Order: sequence, then structure tokens, then C-alpha cells
Amino acid sequence: MLLHNDDYTPMEFVVKILETIFHRTPAESTRIMLTVHTSGIGIAGVYSREVAETKATRSVQVAREQGYPLMVSTEPE
Repeated sequence: MLLHNDDYTPMEFVVKILETIFHRTPAESTRIMLTVHTSGIGIAGVYSREVAETKATRSVQVAREQGYPLMVSTEPE
């Protein structure tokens, strides 16, 4: 699962998504968010295809509900 950087989604929101949907600790969430921010992309986690697609869909849905263009993608290993 990959998170992609954009110029509109707040860093705090990305951390919240990582904590709530990906069940990451606050420290892990902050580290991943900073990687996404500085590198343009970051790994949110490695999951089975079905779980990855569900988490990606839910993340984007929550972001759109808040008006953010967060992009999450899945790739095979």
C-alpha cells in the first residue's frame, strides 16, 4: 500500500488515517507521513490484495468526505 504526497492533504490528517485505518502507532504514523512528505510516496503497509484494496478504498473515502485529495494505491509485491 502506497500513500502519495499532495499539496492539500494536511500532515495531521495523514497521521490520523495511518493510526485509524492502518493501525499504526503515533510514532510510526509520523515517520511514514514524513517519508511521504519528503519523498513523494511512502509505504503504509504490506497486506493481502483484498485487505489492501479495502484499506485503500476506505482511506480515500474518508479523505474525500473531508475534502482532501489523498491518493492511496496498491501494488503487487
